[in-house]
Amino acid sequence: MPLYDRILVPTDGSSEGELAVCHALDLAAVHGASVRAIYVVDTARYAGMPMETTWEGVGDLLYDDGEAALETVRELAAGRDVDVETAVVEGSPSREIITHAEEAGCDLVVMGTHGRGGIDRLLLGSVAEKVVRGSSVPVLTVRIGDGEEPPSAAESATAGETAGIDAEGGVSDATETG
Repeated sequence: MPLYDRILVPTDGSSEGELAVCHALDLAAVHGASVRAIYVVDTARYAGMPMETTWEGVGDLLYDDGEAALETVRELAAGRDVDVETAVVEGSPSREIITHAEEAGCDLVVMGTHGRGGIDRLLLGSVAEKVVRGSSVPVLTVRIGDGEEPPSAAESATAGETAGIDAEGGVSDATETG
C-alpha cells in the first residue's frame, strides 16, 4: 500500500516555488500518486483597488499568470510520468489550499516556504504557516528563497560527522560517552 495516493501542490509560478513543485512530483513518482496543482488568485489583495481600475483587466492578467504557472507544472509532471490535475481558484490562498486538500481527498500538501522570520513574518504573515496550522491533511514544507545557498553534499556530510552522525546516517563513535 503506497503512503501517498494524491498530493496537492499549490504554486505561485515563481522559479523558487518550482522547487516545491518538483519535490511534490518526485514524491508522487516514487509513491505512484497523482498530483493536484492549484494556483490561487488572491482576490482579497485587490479588493481595495481604485474604482477606475477594472477587475476584468486585472483578473484576466492574474488568471493568465495562473495558467502559465500550471502549464509549467503539467510539463514537469509529463517529464516524470505523473498524472496531474490543475485548477486556478479565487480566494484567500491559505483557505483555498486547505479546502482543496480536504475536498479533493489529498494525503499530503507540499508547498514552499520563504523562510522569513522576525518582523517580516509578523508583518507579512505566512501562507505556509497558516496551512500547517489549519490543515487536517499533513503538510510538507520545502524551504525556498531564503537567500542562502544550500549546503553541498560534502558540507552536509561534514556537518553530520561533526554532530556525531557519519555520512551513511549512522551514529559515530565520537558521540559515545564513557
